[in-house]
Amino acid sequence: MKEPIDTLFDIIKVILIALLIVIPVRYFLFQPFVVNGQSMEPNYSNGDYLIVDEISYRFKDPVRGDVIVFRYPQNPSLRHIKRVIGLPNETIRINDNGVEIISEGNSIRLDENSYLPFTFMGETMEISLGDDEFFVMGDNRQLSFDSRRWGALSREYILGKVLIRVASFNKAEVIGAPIY
Repeated sequence: MKEPIDTLFDIIKVILIALLIVIPVRYFLFQPFVVNGQSMEPNYSNGDYLIVDEISYRFKDPVRGDVIVFRYPQNPSLRHIKRVIGLPNETIRINDNGVEIISEGNSIRLDENSYLPFTFMGETMEISLGDDEFFVMGDNRQLSFDSRRWGALSREYILGKVLIRVASFNKAEVIGAPIY
């Protein structure tokens, strides 16, 4: 039979090993994020619990359609969630017909019907992005505070890509970018 001191030592070893595994994963690979607000409805609701992949963007850039978490440029202590619409060196044109992407002389209109039931924006604007800039928008275009209000998002503020959404304890799903 083990001595109480041996049992206590075994418990301490298990706790230390668990911390050595959990802390690096939590702080360097995957980060939890809770949706706050309505800017991403109907796809992400207030209170949804998300797991954010922080490692992928160290090896590749975000792609159009990715849902990302980033530090808000005007107050980096705040984190926001939005969808990547425009990529570096593109021009984004928004009008009542939707979102148009202009890149290297070619123009495409985004077909967002797969994730947005309603895309009317009621505004007109055009913005050209620099080398490390992205244009992000919330899925709830009427209520979202995004690049249309505060401009392009610099690559340095992007924390990671939404990997998993847990809407409730009964429902979890892996997230992928739409195909345009």
